[in-house]
Amino acid sequence: MKVDVFNMEGEKVKQVELPAALFEAKINIDLMHQAYMRQLANARLGTHKTKTRAEVSGGGRKPWKQKGTGRARQGSTRAVQWVGGGRIHTPQPRSYAQQMPKKMRQAAIRSALTAKAADAGVILIDEIKLDSGRTRLMSEALTRWVGKETALVVLAEKNEQYELVMRSTVNLPDAKVLLSGYLNIRDLLGYNKLVLPLKALDALTAQLG
Repeated sequence: MKVDVFNMEGEKVKQVELPAALFEAKINIDLMHQAYMRQLANARLGTHKTKTRAEVSGGGRKPWKQKGTGRARQGSTRAVQWVGGGRIHTPQPRSYAQQMPKKMRQAAIRSALTAKAADAGVILIDEIKLDSGRTRLMSEALTRWVGKETALVVLAEKNEQYELVMRSTVNLPDAKVLLSGYLNIRDLLGYNKLVLPLKALDALTAQLG
């Protein structure tokens, strides 16, 4: 599959053949769903907590004597049947983490990349180069590349340009910047367009191809 390559001004400069291993893989919807749900589950903090009978304050004294009152025997006002008592079978801190083999995660990303390319969602840039970290510069560039669509910008490495692109994109609600090593299924599916400089395309090919 051949894709046009644009420069910073939005002008077509050449065409590049997308790697078949990444952009012509089998689209496995079930695998993508599994990887997506795993990422959502791993993002959960699992800090929900309710107090048990042993943790609520008070209730140290027996409310009334065991016999002779005609009432049911009670040992504490903090038992679960009392207002203000502890709770049972309620949420406690736990981990929601799910395991998934690395090869399956990579296959899910290749599947998502293929689906993105098939939907004309991959935008190749020869080089992203900014003079400063002003939001306006990146906003104008993204408008030229993707119009009003949301965009995920993937860069190959951390350097001075990465810092400028990150700073100029952080205030844009419809755009996000990632390093190629952190590309994930959630961001791939969450943005309409994938903006790839040629160096980032090479890095993804080395990592996933």
